[in-house]
Amino acid sequence: MIVGLLLCGGLQPSVVHAENGAEAWLRYAPLDAQSAQKYRELPAAVIALGDSIILRSGQQELMLGLKSMLGRSVTGGRGLPPQAAIVLGTVQEFTASGIALSPPGAIHEDGYWLTHRRVHGFDCLVIAANTERGVLYGVFGLLSKIARHQDVMAVHEVEEPYAPLRWIDQWDNLDGRIERGYAGPSIFFEGGRVRDDLTRAGEYARLLASVGINGCAINNVNADPRVLEDGFISQVVRVADAFRPWGVRLSLAVDVSTPKASGQLDTFDPIDPRVAEWWRGKVDEIYRKIPDFGGFVVKADSEGRAGPATYGRTPADAANVIARALRPHHGVLFYRAFVYDHHLDWHNLKNDRAKAAYDIFHVLDGKFEDNVVVQIKHGPIDFQVREPVSPLLGGLEHTNEAIELQITQEYTGQQRHLCFLVPMWKEVLDFDLHTSRDGTPVKDVVAGRAFQRPTGGVVGVANVGMDTNWLGSSLALANLYGFGRLAWDPGLGSQAIVDEWTRLTFGNDPLVVRTITEMELASWRVYESYTGPLGAGTLTDILGSHYGPGPESSEENGWGQWHRADHEGIGMDRTVASGTRFVSQYSPTVQRQYESLANCPDELLLFFHHVPYTYVLKSGKTVIQHIYDSHYDGGDQVGKFVSEWKSLQGHIDNERYAEVLAQLQYQTGHAMVWRDAINDWFYRISRIADQRSRVGNHPDRIEAENMQLQGYVPFNATPWESASGGKGVECPVSAKSCTAMLQFGGAAGHYELDVQYFDQNNGASRFRVYLRDYVVDEWLADDHLPATKPNADSSTRRLINLKLRPGDEIRIEGIPDSGERAPLDYIELYAKGSP
Repeated sequence: MIVGLLLCGGLQPSVVHAENGAEAWLRYAPLDAQSAQKYRELPAAVIALGDSIILRSGQQELMLGLKSMLGRSVTGGRGLPPQAAIVLGTVQEFTASGIALSPPGAIHEDGYWLTHRRVHGFDCLVIAANTERGVLYGVFGLLSKIARHQDVMAVHEVEEPYAPLRWIDQWDNLDGRIERGYAGPSIFFEGGRVRDDLTRAGEYARLLASVGINGCAINNVNADPRVLEDGFISQVVRVADAFRPWGVRLSLAVDVSTPKASGQLDTFDPIDPRVAEWWRGKVDEIYRKIPDFGGFVVKADSEGRAGPATYGRTPADAANVIARALRPHHGVLFYRAFVYDHHLDWHNLKNDRAKAAYDIFHVLDGKFEDNVVVQIKHGPIDFQVREPVSPLLGGLEHTNEAIELQITQEYTGQQRHLCFLVPMWKEVLDFDLHTSRDGTPVKDVVAGRAFQRPTGGVVGVANVGMDTNWLGSSLALANLYGFGRLAWDPGLGSQAIVDEWTRLTFGNDPLVVRTITEMELASWRVYESYTGPLGAGTLTDILGSHYGPGPESSEENGWGQWHRADHEGIGMDRTVASGTRFVSQYSPTVQRQYESLANCPDELLLFFHHVPYTYVLKSGKTVIQHIYDSHYDGGDQVGKFVSEWKSLQGHIDNERYAEVLAQLQYQTGHAMVWRDAINDWFYRISRIADQRSRVGNHPDRIEAENMQLQGYVPFNATPWESASGGKGVECPVSAKSCTAMLQFGGAAGHYELDVQYFDQNNGASRFRVYLRDYVVDEWLADDHLPATKPNADSSTRRLINLKLRPGDEIRIEGIPDSGERAPLDYIELYAKGSP
């Protein structure tokens, strides 16, 4: 928290105390005296022309922000202002109060107008909108400007959202766990019911409202049918109550089989009149309890979920029966297009998961009700580090669409790795599908503008949790903020967005703003470079955690995330001429871009083409050398992130500084795990050497299995590339402790000792490092990494600085705990200079 003191003579520099990230970008940190002078003429009264719950939230938020940032007393009131004031209200409320406003053009739903006007004889700053929610957004817009030291004394602007529906999906389970959640348990549920304390849910709605999000589905798309039970809906009412002051409409993910699963019917066939009546009754019941309920999200016929295919029906049949029940209440149904066969025959070279969404939904264009929105993942596979735009986005000219983006970093480092996703989303939203002569960028399609459809929008899978800083990482919050800003205005640039976020989150120090902005903007391509470059997809363990490297896990199974690497080459042939014909799903202009090797961009080459490892890229490198180089370059760049972050010590609070530094240091080590695993795997399969002789050559590395072992026994890693040399050591079940020793034979000097070990989540081993029988370091391996065995998911490292002499004995003692047997992979020694 930052505390400001108002002393005689003006504002003095604030005393900086530790912050934990809970306030995110709504810190309202006190301005320094010079910056506060810019706002000395700003009225110190906030008047609301109405008394709704949303207007009250806006008024209280503005008073809180002004008092905190400017250090002055701020008063509130209702009705016409008795003095110069900031006046809040809808255009209708201004008119009813006898105040004529003439906005510069129509203000559409959720838009707002900031301007200066004479009101009741006083000079006032006006925040006006057609809706109360728009007024609230105007409040947050004004506070953001002040926090970023922007001029508001002559402000005169209209802000409007690009898309009408700007929703968040949370994948929370009723027991409190979150599928693909990396920030602790659910803020909504625990133990099969809604949490007693929903303070955190209200704080989340406030965060969402501050960036213009107007809806949130609170439960997993793999929906539990119990969410529609009468008693559970009564509990959900409390979440809606927590959301309502912030204009966020609550919605639920539902299972289409619920009419049968609940035991009330013997069928869930969507064309059965009894099923239609069941949905009508259930929806009516919900709206009696939650009048501003937003609607439903449906995942069906996908990854084992029940769906209309059970009865030979279509997604349109299933969507429409529920949508018709929602229509009288102005509710919306989001039907996910994430429908595919996860039992594909890998041996059939014509099979292609990427084709599924288009093949299933394109033929249904125009058959959905007007309050159905087909929710389409931005790429045709599954939130990979890079994919082409889903062709389905251009294949539904008569159907409402929403694009689904993943804020939670499922395949992009799970918030343990810095990966700012806004640049990727920008490329997707700006991509021209060329479905019309005038051009059709994705952002126009999903907003309903390209084909003049009733509605549309942007949906983000967020998965915040009970961790204090919401996403488990202070820097990962840039993705949540960036999603909201792009949903509001996809024309914003990535740099402008991260600049805003940094100033709001860490302050306006130029060094802080420049450093964090540069790190965030570089991070997506850096992460891509050491995981899955050239469009191969994130070469992770797709059968398990989706976290660490596992290049072979995607092959020879039915999930369809294949890269088809063999001894000769790599990549999926998706061309019309010789492959799966996926390319034919695009417009002719886009087809020409991807069909030929000459036109296909290198960054998507392996998504569309199978090529030899010796194929020469446009950069002049061969594919295999690019793979080697990119993994080394990416790892080096993460190391630079650490040094860049260290330059900020003393410029931000110590708590968040230490948190981010630890995460970046961890990422540096894990990037090396990725580097070695992927490069070693490709070297083994291709037998083509690295031109720079790095792959498989680690002169500073000593494998644990080659050290002098007492108690420790070697094991073969599974898969082999998940440990250096395919092996590690661990204590047997009967051992209380084990040691691995070596005698130093190098020159005297200062050294960095890196201990690569495995930190599983089924135990907390303890390690001690001895030098000449003195303990020089010890630690508890109690991180929360997604692994119950020693592999690339649990591989991590410890850095220790030592002063060594020839003949020194280095001994590592491991004390196992439960299922974690104090496993070690290797050590590395790097000279740092003479003593």
